[in-house]
Amino acid sequence: MVVDCYKTHGYDFLAISDHNVLMEGPAWLIATNRTQARAALPKYLRRFGSNWVEQSKYNSMEVVRLKTLSEFRGLFEQPNRFLLIQSEEVTDRYGRWPVHLIASNMRELIHPRGGQGVVEVMQNNIDAVIEQSQRTGVPMIPHVAHPNFGWAVTAEDMIQLRGERFFEVYNGHPQVHNEGDKTHASTERMWDIINTHRIAERRDRPLLGLAVDDAHHYAKFSHSNSNAGRGWVVVRAPELKTETIIAALDAGDFYASSGVELSDLVWKENRLIVRIEAKPGVTYTTQFIGTRRPVDWLSKPVTNAHGHQLAVTRLYSSGIGAVLAEQRGTSAFYTCKGDELYVRARVTSSKLMENPVLPGEPEMAWTQPVQPMQPQPPK
Repeated sequence: MVVDCYKTHGYDFLAISDHNVLMEGPAWLIATNRTQARAALPKYLRRFGSNWVEQSKYNSMEVVRLKTLSEFRGLFEQPNRFLLIQSEEVTDRYGRWPVHLIASNMRELIHPRGGQGVVEVMQNNIDAVIEQSQRTGVPMIPHVAHPNFGWAVTAEDMIQLRGERFFEVYNGHPQVHNEGDKTHASTERMWDIINTHRIAERRDRPLLGLAVDDAHHYAKFSHSNSNAGRGWVVVRAPELKTETIIAALDAGDFYASSGVELSDLVWKENRLIVRIEAKPGVTYTTQFIGTRRPVDWLSKPVTNAHGHQLAVTRLYSSGIGAVLAEQRGTSAFYTCKGDELYVRARVTSSKLMENPVLPGEPEMAWTQPVQPMQPQPPK
């Protein structure tokens, strides 16, 4: 039913990542003691029929067998039309901190690896995905999920990670705090801090930002529910195959969205061009964001009213992740001056999200960071 929802709404590919579970092996759901299950079962029967839906009794309770991915993907997948990617949300923790990692295109279940700190927990699970990919020869993607969920992960934590290329700059769950608060950095602020360190200090490729809906609720829509369709990625790939999707993601040839659609995105000769698929009566503002050399590395801890240091992302210079330019309209461009570590674009629409997490939340899109070619000194 979930897959049917996404395909019906025009998605080309979908990764369903459940907590420490792959959709394989026997699984039965008690359908009478959960509100969502009771509501979903009649719809499931109407949509797919009693020959498909397997029901039984367990201790006088009605149960339904959950189909495996290999069983139901044939109902939906079509060449160059719709693709399913097997994934898992590796759900771990350190103490009271929830530490979640999405692993996409998995072949085997990854059990949470644990560790002696938030960073070690993340790294151990990232390493497990990388090991499985290398051992099987199958391209896989690990990404850090909702770093502000439970305020578990800081920018400094993610700076230390190795082998990580992606994180969620936008997540549609009402408890993940994309926007941060008075003492916690927003996910966008974290993104800029991380990439400034990755590029300037580690000489590493930039971290890339994903948008996801983190859907848990598909029937009742409200700001307090985690509904489908709040965040997604649009990937430029030559064909609808898992390996080409992953290759394009790894190359940064995609954008993240909570509603804004782009008609084109061009990075050429140190110029980033954003073209927006305009909607009637809607206006758009594009901000080009980046960090220039030389970097002001001054930072200070966040403290509480008693002067005690909090275990949150530090306060950094406004030059890190600064707005380099702002333009209005359905097309915008930024020509690099040569001193930028990276540049990314954020498009904000005057159209509000139809089903937002926060009241008055506008539709947005985020492009991936690009790095300008540095001018070569004369010989």
